[in-house]
Amino acid sequence: MIGRMRSVFSGRAAITAAVFVAVVSASPVSVERDIYGGWPQQVHLSYAGSASEMMVTWSTSNKTDSVVEYGEGGLAKTAKGSSVEFEDGGDEHRVQYIHRVRLTGLTPGHTYMYHCGSMEGGWSDLYVFTAMKDGTDWSPSFAAFGDMGNENAQSLSRLQGETQRGMYDFILHVGDFAYDMDSENARVGDAFMNQIQSIAAYVPYMTCVGNHENAYNFSNYVSRFSMPGGVQSLFYSFDVGPAHIIGFSTEVYFYIQYGLKQMTEQYKWLEQDLMEAAKPENRKQRPWIITMGHRPMYCSNNDHDDCTRHESVVRKGHIGYPGVEDLFYKYGVDLEIWAHEHTYERLWPVYDYKVYNGSLAAPYTNPKAPVHIITGSAGCRERHDGWVPNPPAWSALRNSDYGYTRFKLHNSTHLYLEQVSDDKVGYRCTTQHTCTWSRCQMTR
Repeated sequence: MIGRMRSVFSGRAAITAAVFVAVVSASPVSVERDIYGGWPQQVHLSYAGSASEMMVTWSTSNKTDSVVEYGEGGLAKTAKGSSVEFEDGGDEHRVQYIHRVRLTGLTPGHTYMYHCGSMEGGWSDLYVFTAMKDGTDWSPSFAAFGDMGNENAQSLSRLQGETQRGMYDFILHVGDFAYDMDSENARVGDAFMNQIQSIAAYVPYMTCVGNHENAYNFSNYVSRFSMPGGVQSLFYSFDVGPAHIIGFSTEVYFYIQYGLKQMTEQYKWLEQDLMEAAKPENRKQRPWIITMGHRPMYCSNNDHDDCTRHESVVRKGHIGYPGVEDLFYKYGVDLEIWAHEHTYERLWPVYDYKVYNGSLAAPYTNPKAPVHIITGSAGCRERHDGWVPNPPAWSALRNSDYGYTRFKLHNSTHLYLEQVSDDKVGYRCTTQHTCTWSRCQMTR
C-alpha cells in the first residue's frame, strides 16, 4: 500500500472558458542563416535548479570569452563562464561555440537586466528576467507545447507577446524543434534558436528531446540546451512552487542504435527521483508531480505512431527494459504532458487503458490515475495529424487547431489548465475545453 496525493479537478470540472483567438502565422525567419564572429546569437535562459540561480546560454562563430553583465536597474555585476566547441555532423562540419554562464546570488522574485557576450566579440541585446520565487507558497504559470518548427510556427507570435508581457514563469517545449536542427548543416537549428530568442531570453525555456533531434546521436539538442542535472539535458527534474517537474527522453526506447544502456540509466534515475519526490515529507511540500516527455503512450490519431498501438513501447517498454506507465502510476504522477502528435488531446484519468475518473459528475476530482495532455500543435512544416473516426473511452477532448497549452499551479490543491487555439477568431470554448484541478489525500 502506498500513500499518495492525487490530483483532482474541482467539482465544477472546468470552468473558466479558455479564449480561442486568431494569430497571424509566423513565417520562417528571413535572416542570413550563418553566424558571424563573436556576435552572440541564440540567447536563451534555463532554470538552474535554485531560485537564486539562472543559466544563460548562447552561441558564437568564433571562440570568445563567456561573460554576462547583469543587475537590478543596471549592469553592475559580472559573471563568467565557459564555452564548448560544437561541430555539426553534416558534410560541412560547421563549428560554433556554445557559451554557458551560471548567474548566482540572485534575489528570488527580483527582476534583472542582462546582456551576454564579450569585449572582443560584442554584446547581445539587453534582456530582462525575473528570478524564481523561493519556497512553495506561490503560483507559477507555464506555457507548454511541442513540435514547433522554423517553418509554419503558428503559435510563435502569440507566445512572444505573452511572454514579454509577463504571463509565464516557464516555457515547456516538449520535444521536436526547428524541423530539423541538423538541416542545412545545422543552419535551420541556428535560425530556430534565433526565432525563439524573443521568448527564451526572458523566461526559462525548459525542454525535452524529441525524435526530430535524433541526427548524430542527438548532438544538436545536447549541445544547444542546458537543463539542470548535467545529464546531457536528456533527463532531469526541478522543483518550483508546489510542484516537482520531471523532463525525460522517450527516444531512448526507439533509437537503440545509440545504446541500450540509456534505457536502463534513465529508468533507474526516474525511479530514484520519483521515490524521493513521493516521500511524505516531500509530497507535503510539493504535492504536484508533473512529467514531460515527447512521445505519448496513448493517443487516438490515425498515423500508426507508437501511441496508437496497445502495447506502446513508451508505456510497456521492451523485453527486459520496462516502460514508464507502471512507474508513473505507482508514485502518483498527477499530470503527464506529451507532444509528437500534431493535435491536442486531453485524456480522462487513465491507467492500463482503464478510465479512473473521480466521479461521473466530477471526473477530475480525486482521480485514481494520471491525467495525460498531448499538446503537439504549435505548428511545423508537417501540418496536422488525423484522428481515428470514433474516440476511445479514455479520450476526453480532441482538437486539431494550431495552438498550445497554458497551465497555472494556483496552490497545493488547485491547478488550472487550458488549451489556446491560434485558429479561432474570438471564439470562447465551452467548459469541456478547460479544466480546473484540485487535490485530495487518498491511500492506495
